[in-house]
Amino acid sequence: MFNITKITSGKTRLFSPENVYGEKGKGGMADITPEPQPEVERIGQVWMGVNPSARELGQKWKVRPFIFLPKQSVTTIMDTDGPGRITHMWMTVFKRWYREIILRIYWDNEQTPSVECPLGDFFGCGFSENVNVLALPINSNPTGGLNSFFPMPFRKHCKITLENMAPQASPWFYYAITMEEGPVEDDEGYFHAQFRQNIPLPYMQDHVIVDGIKGRGQYVGTSISWQQNSNVWYGEGEFKAFIDGDTEFPTYCTTGTEDYFGGAWGFGQNFSAPFFGNYDFAHAKDPTLPFTVVGNRHCLYRFHILDPIRFESDFKATIQALGWRQEHRYMPLQDNISSVAYWYQTEPHQPFPFIGTRDDLEVINGENRDDMQYDFDPMKPVK
Repeated sequence: MFNITKITSGKTRLFSPENVYGEKGKGGMADITPEPQPEVERIGQVWMGVNPSARELGQKWKVRPFIFLPKQSVTTIMDTDGPGRITHMWMTVFKRWYREIILRIYWDNEQTPSVECPLGDFFGCGFSENVNVLALPINSNPTGGLNSFFPMPFRKHCKITLENMAPQASPWFYYAITMEEGPVEDDEGYFHAQFRQNIPLPYMQDHVIVDGIKGRGQYVGTSISWQQNSNVWYGEGEFKAFIDGDTEFPTYCTTGTEDYFGGAWGFGQNFSAPFFGNYDFAHAKDPTLPFTVVGNRHCLYRFHILDPIRFESDFKATIQALGWRQEHRYMPLQDNISSVAYWYQTEPHQPFPFIGTRDDLEVINGENRDDMQYDFDPMKPVK
């Protein structure tokens, strides 16, 4: 909070369904009309017509607090010129959509995104579940309040899109993105986040969290969703960071999985702290269960805010999946692992690998999705 006392010339803007371009003095201008606002039409969002909840109050009274994401479509929620920086992002939608919606962020008119991630995973909510994350840069709060405080500077332009991969429209998507207009220093990097997964991890291979980073920057965080496929403790594997030409052996190598995520001796309980966290789904429901439950799922995070891993030319990060055989021998595991890497770097960045199809990304959790009552035409106005 050391900057909070400093008076600057920055100008605050808020981008939301009530003010899609974050313009000065233009928030809350939606009216009770079947005709779309010109700026909503210009940005390409769906206009749902009259909001029946506001029909007796009209303009200024929460007429357009949310948007609908048409099925199998891309919707832009921020499109603005710089210089400036995003200081906060808040979003919420039903958790059923956490893997169906892909968040992408483009800096300075680039052709490939610097952020590409399923919505829930970006905010530490793996397995399409609400997870309480009380970290400094990411706050995911009960019933789906998704917050990011990662500062995201840009110089020329910022564009944020949401791809709804589902064959149903996604209803009631809320968002508010705070931006500060103002200069960006020459030594500030651009924010990046990349999703990868192994379902399952091939035998005797490390899970690659991120690879192919070229340029100068710093690695600032890891979020992992981990499903145990064996009835053993899973957390003996090492996190490794290969920095500036490292090949077979990394410069940065930890002693074990729970050690990297700020715990020790098998965690013992769930916790969420400013830079580290572990959420064990089985223990959240029944603390008496052992950690060696086949099919158990974990969400873990580690943010390098005070201890960034800096690189000058290239960077790669991996993590091992390692358990135990009989006679106290290590056993390489074939668990299901999904991860998000967070980092800052100079542009341009290397294109990301293909994120996967909807089927690749689906979380198999026993729900019958045919029962979801969202199969309607979002282009039809609400009456």
